[in-house]
Amino acid sequence: MSLSFRSPSPLRQRLRPLGWLAGAYLLIGVVTRIALLVMTGSGVSPNPLNYLYAFGVGAISDLLTFVYVAWPLVLFLWIVPTDRPLVRTPGRWLAWIGALLAGFALCWGVLHLIWKASLHEVWPLAIVVIYLLPLPALAYNRRSGRGYLYGLCLALLFGLLFVAASELVFWQEFGVRFNFIAVDYLVYTTEVIGNIRESYPIGTWLALLAAVAVIVLWATRRRVHQRDAGTRFAQRSALAAVWLVLSVAVTAGITADMKDRTSNNYVNELAGNGIFQFFAAFRSSHLDYAKFYRTLPETEAYTRVRGLLKTPEATYLSENPHDLTRAIRHAGPEQHLNVVLISVESLSADYLGVFGNKEGLTPQLDALSNNSLFFENVYANGTRTVRGLEALSLSVPPTPGDSVIKMKNNENLFSLADIFNDRGYVSEFVYGGYGYFDNMNYFFSHNGYLAVDRKDFPKGATIHHENVWGVSDEDLFTMALAQMDQVHAQGKPFFLHIMTTSNHRPYTFPEGRVKFPQGSRAGAVAYTDWSIGDFLKRAKDKPYFNDTVFVITADHDAASAGKSSIPINRYHIPLWIYAPAHIAPRKVERLTAQIDIPPTLLGLLHFSYRSRFFGYDVFQLEPGRERAFPATYEKLGYLRHNVLTALEPGRKMEQLIPDFDTGDAKPASPVNNALVNDAIAYYQVAANLFKHGELARRPEDSTPVSPAESAPAAASSSAAPAPASSAAAPTP
Repeated sequence: MSLSFRSPSPLRQRLRPLGWLAGAYLLIGVVTRIALLVMTGSGVSPNPLNYLYAFGVGAISDLLTFVYVAWPLVLFLWIVPTDRPLVRTPGRWLAWIGALLAGFALCWGVLHLIWKASLHEVWPLAIVVIYLLPLPALAYNRRSGRGYLYGLCLALLFGLLFVAASELVFWQEFGVRFNFIAVDYLVYTTEVIGNIRESYPIGTWLALLAAVAVIVLWATRRRVHQRDAGTRFAQRSALAAVWLVLSVAVTAGITADMKDRTSNNYVNELAGNGIFQFFAAFRSSHLDYAKFYRTLPETEAYTRVRGLLKTPEATYLSENPHDLTRAIRHAGPEQHLNVVLISVESLSADYLGVFGNKEGLTPQLDALSNNSLFFENVYANGTRTVRGLEALSLSVPPTPGDSVIKMKNNENLFSLADIFNDRGYVSEFVYGGYGYFDNMNYFFSHNGYLAVDRKDFPKGATIHHENVWGVSDEDLFTMALAQMDQVHAQGKPFFLHIMTTSNHRPYTFPEGRVKFPQGSRAGAVAYTDWSIGDFLKRAKDKPYFNDTVFVITADHDAASAGKSSIPINRYHIPLWIYAPAHIAPRKVERLTAQIDIPPTLLGLLHFSYRSRFFGYDVFQLEPGRERAFPATYEKLGYLRHNVLTALEPGRKMEQLIPDFDTGDAKPASPVNNALVNDAIAYYQVAANLFKHGELARRPEDSTPVSPAESAPAAASSSAAPAPASSAAAPTP
C-alpha cells in the first residue's frame, strides 16, 4: 500500500495571499478589541456573556468587513497573469488604457444616471484606474509579480494597523468605534491632521507601525506567496465574480445596527468593526426623517406639536395647522440690553465644583454661579459643536444625520439674530478658529450674523497662544471686546455669539495661567475658566458693562460614550445668565433644553415678538411640561418625566428610564405611547419644516408685537426672576 500526497490545486495556490490577509485581519481585530476592552474599564462588567458577544459577533463583523478590505488583493489575484505578462507592446498598452477609461466613464455614467453624481464626486474611481493600470504587465510567478504582491501586502498590513491605532485614539476620545464624527472630520483634513500632530507623537507612531508591518510580513512571507501551477483566467474570474456577489450581499443585507443586541452600548460597539461602521456612517450622513424613522399622519403630527408649543405668553397667528408662528407677548417695556452669548467648547457640568467636582478646575465659574441666574438641569441637543450652535441660533430639535448648519439650503432661516436685528442690534458670530470649519461662517453670515473669525484678527495683534483649532480663549475675548467697543461707539446695542476653542484636544494654552499641565483636559478646563473670569473682569471696566447680559453655556459635553445608547449624563451642561444690574441671582432647578435658552433669554429682556422657535421660555412654562432633546447623529432622544424615548433608523424605538448620575438606563415598562407620539411629532415636524423651507424667515416676522398688559399666570407659578436692585453684584 502506498501513500500519495496531491499538490494543492493551482487556484488554492493563487488564493494563499487571501488566506494570509484574512488571518492577519482577524488577529488585528482580536487585539484591537482586547485593547478597547481594557480602555473601557468598568464600562463592561466582567460577564463571560459580554466577552462572548463582543468577540464572537466581532469576528463575524470582521469577516464581513474583510469582503471590502480584500478587494485590492482580489483584483491583483484576478488580473495578474500566471507566467507571462499580457501587456507588453504599445498597442496592448493603448487597448488596456482605453478599457480602463471606458470602464471609468461607464461607472460615472451609471452613478450620474442614478444619483446625478458629478465628476468631482466620482474622482476616487480614478484611484482604482491607477491601481489597475500596471497589473496586466506583471506575472505572478516572476519577480515582478512577487515583488508587487509583497509590496501590496505590506501596504495593506500597514493600513490595517494604522486603522487599528486610529480606533484606539478615537475610542479614547469618544468611547465608540468610528462613526459620523469620523466621517465629519475627514472633510477637514487640515484641522484634523494638525490636531493629531499636536496631540500625539505621530512620526514615532507611524515608524513603529511600519516596523511592525515589515517584521510581520517578513516572518510570514512563506505564507504569502506560493508558485501558481497554472490557474486559468476563467477560474480567477469566477473568484472575482463570487467576491462581487458577496460584496453586494453584505452591502444590501447587513446594516451597522444589527450588532446592537445587548443593553450595554460598549459591548455593542466592541462587537462592531471600525471600517464597516465608518462607511455605514458615511452612507447615513443625510438621513431623510420620513424615510428612516417612525411617523404620524401629517395632520396629527402638526396638531400635536402646536399643542405642545402653546404656552401662556404665546398666541398662534394662524388657524393653519402647519403654521407654528406665534406672537410672544411679555409685559412691560423691552430692555434693549447688550447680549454676549458664550458657547464654551466641551464644558461638561461635571467639571464644575458646584456640581461636585473636587479638582478645583473652575473657581471663576463656581463663584459666578452664586452671582448669576444659574440653571442646574440643562441638557444639550447633541455631542458636536454644530448641534450646540444649531440649538442656540435656531431653537430647533436636532435633525438626523447632518446638522442644519452643514446642510444645503440653510440660508435665511428664522434665527435669534433676526429678532435682535429687528431692534437695531448688530449681531455677530465671533470664533477663534477659521469659520469654514463645519460651515460655520457660511451658516451664520446667511442667517442674520456678521461672521468674525481668525482671519479677521488685526495684523500685529498680540496672540498669546494658538493651535490648529484657533487662538487661545483670552485672545478670542480680546477680539470680542474690540467688536463690542466698536459697536458701542456707533451708539447701537450688540448681540455677540462667541464660540471658544481652547478646551479641545490638544489642550494647549498660554503658559503661566493655571497650575495644571499643558496637554491635559484638566489644564484646558482650568484655562477656559480663567479666561472667562479674565474676560468678565476686563468687561467690567467698559462703559456698557452694566447694560450687558452675559449668557455662558456649553456647546456640548466633553464625552459622549456610555453604557446606554444615549447616556443622559453626557448631555448635562451648565448655564449662567449674568447681568448684576438687571437680573437677580438665583438657582433654577427646572429641566431646561438647550433650545430653551434663546426664548428664555428673550423673555428676561421682556421682548414681544413673532416666533417659530421650538424652545420654551422656562419662566412662562407651566410646571410639568419641561422636556429636552438629547440626540446622536442617528438616535433622536426625547426626555420628559424622567423617561427617555429614542427614535432610531429602521422605524425603531426604545423607551428607557435613565440614571442621571451614571448614564445607565433600563427599559421602561410599560411603554408610554403618549411620549412616543410626542417625540415623533417633534422630530417629524422639525425635519419636515426644514425640508420644505418653512423654517425660513418671512418678511412679516418683523411685524411689531404689542406687549402683554400683565404677566401671564404661569410666570408667577414658575417663579420668574425678579429684577435685581441697582447695586451690582460683585464679579467673581
